[in-house]
Amino acid sequence: MPRLTAIEAARPAGRTRAATRGWIEWAALLAFPAVLCILRSRVPPWQFMWLVSFAVFLGCKWQTWFHARETRARASPWRNLGYLFLWPGMDANAFLDEVSPGRPELSEWVAGLVRTFAGIALIALAAWNIDSMPPLLAGWLGIAGLVLFLLFGTFQLVALIWQSAGVNAKPIMRAPLASTSLGEFWGKRWNTGFRELTHGLVFMPTRKRLGPARAAIAAFLVSGLVHDFVISFPARGGYGLPTAYFLLQGIGMIFERSALGKRLGLGHGPRGWLFVLLMTGGPGVFLYHPPFVRRVMLPFLGAIASLVGWR
Repeated sequence: MPRLTAIEAARPAGRTRAATRGWIEWAALLAFPAVLCILRSRVPPWQFMWLVSFAVFLGCKWQTWFHARETRARASPWRNLGYLFLWPGMDANAFLDEVSPGRPELSEWVAGLVRTFAGIALIALAAWNIDSMPPLLAGWLGIAGLVLFLLFGTFQLVALIWQSAGVNAKPIMRAPLASTSLGEFWGKRWNTGFRELTHGLVFMPTRKRLGPARAAIAAFLVSGLVHDFVISFPARGGYGLPTAYFLLQGIGMIFERSALGKRLGLGHGPRGWLFVLLMTGGPGVFLYHPPFVRRVMLPFLGAIASLVGWR
């Protein structure tokens, strides 16, 4: 029998190591949410929603951190730990790199603080009036407060703290209301942490095989399924609505780039801005649907009201 060369003999071992690294890289993202499913009937839906959100977040953090092998090997231990547990973004290479972004301006701190306290005020308003306000209105007001408090406020302040320490931590929300196209909104301005995740894990691997348009739809589909898991699964209802919302965004993005969309003036200017506003805000009821509001958000607001003695 012919003898194997050293390269040929090393190939199976290389494949085995690559497969092992792949399993380790994805283990947390697959295992954490799966294990939590056993708690679905043992804790209130609003608590289960937060547990699932945190499990998905930790799984994504582990996957992106493990994938950035060369960068994390050069970074200090404190920066690695900071990325895993004290930073909401998903761009491990940027965070772990030694390049400093410069000191943040005072106006950025003020804006972050204003948004944080505005979010708290909206949550408090919804919790204070939970028994007198129309239920869906109270729930959506609380959701708006949470988005403002976390995504626009607290996460902004965390980014500024890291920037002050010389870390390249860019805010995950980058003036989304200034978007004049859906591509700009979802690709550069809204929750860039999650966008970096779906772009790297879904869009880039499928772009050559499916083409840019279909790869974008695939990325929106995965985004919708993740949101269905975090929103509809704890609520035990509204299944498919968050996925439909994100698929609609993908279809809208393709339309605004089409010949007809360009003739209508979409993708730029005032018409593009209005199209983004209608497409992202109008179908928002699909994303945060009534079953989620009634079974998750309202009990969460009720728990806050009881905790501070308002009920």
